[in-house]
Amino acid sequence: MSPITSGRPAKPATILDVAAAAGVSRQTVTRAMNGMPGIKESTRERVQELARELGYTPSRFAKGLVQGSRTSVGLAIPDLTNPYFPAFASSVVELATRRGWQIVVDDYGHGGRSGLDAVDHLAPHVDAVIGYLGGYADQAQAALGRRPLIVLDEIPGGAAGSINFDYNQAAKLAVDHLRHTNRVRIAYLDACESRHPGLTPENQDPMVPSRVGGSGLCTVRGKAVADRLDQIRTPWSLITAEETAGAARVAAGALFQDRPETDGVLVFNDLMAAGVLKAAADAGLRVPEDCAVVGMDGIPLGELLTPELSTLALDLREVGRAAVELLDGLLAGAIAPGSDAARLTLEHRLVLRESA
Repeated sequence: MSPITSGRPAKPATILDVAAAAGVSRQTVTRAMNGMPGIKESTRERVQELARELGYTPSRFAKGLVQGSRTSVGLAIPDLTNPYFPAFASSVVELATRRGWQIVVDDYGHGGRSGLDAVDHLAPHVDAVIGYLGGYADQAQAALGRRPLIVLDEIPGGAAGSINFDYNQAAKLAVDHLRHTNRVRIAYLDACESRHPGLTPENQDPMVPSRVGGSGLCTVRGKAVADRLDQIRTPWSLITAEETAGAARVAAGALFQDRPETDGVLVFNDLMAAGVLKAAADAGLRVPEDCAVVGMDGIPLGELLTPELSTLALDLREVGRAAVELLDGLLAGAIAPGSDAARLTLEHRLVLRESA
């Protein structure tokens, strides 16, 4: 469990706490923690041992002032094989480099590691972290202490800063477009880890809209789509798959076989939508004549597919810019951690191409 109280990280031990416990000056603690000369080895070892016991971690920023290093920023990414994340990371690296910052990337989506594991790995080396952590905002901020954390696409909890996306607005754009183009049997493909692909039990009857909040929904995006579909009272189906094009192809193939009347599919992201397009071709369906397909995220891959993919697009350069500028404000003290100014919400735009 994370040392959290009232949604904010517990106050970390400071250099003054270590100095008081060791009975030495602040300057001595600085020398001991940074391997500097001028103190006895026994004093250095005693100070370092007390720092470990108290959970004190020297600020990378303060250490940089002593050693002359640049500001170092950790970037936690869940999966660089998903084209969305390299596009986002590229923007962060470019804009941070212009400020003279050093970027340290942790691609944690391998070997069962989590976003919290990534932050724990980055923490000894960085002044701040930007990342998609998958629900570990509170624990990650506690691990960083006073150093700022910016989380993306999750409940911010105690994180110093956050960037989220208005999925209700996005769902309205896509669902309303499908209905306005006379799609009357719509399916939504959500991303669920370790879930058997296919139709979820509570939605076996395609004539009955799903009950919002049903156990089949896995993501905030899915909840927003379900809300909008229920609001317009249209029959719809929910299918799930792991977040890969291959898994999406299998799940969509089962959908088209079991529910051939499906004439519109909204997909969790563009990578999975590529799998849906392959499944439609496998089933002999024409896109969009027989079935329209709409993805989400707006990665360049969509323009290379056949047919070109319609999508709910984010400006990934804008997302990266927002993250870097927010962190700049937090590091400079111009933005207070956890304040309204540190909580940003960005919107998608509907980009219509050949698939819908």
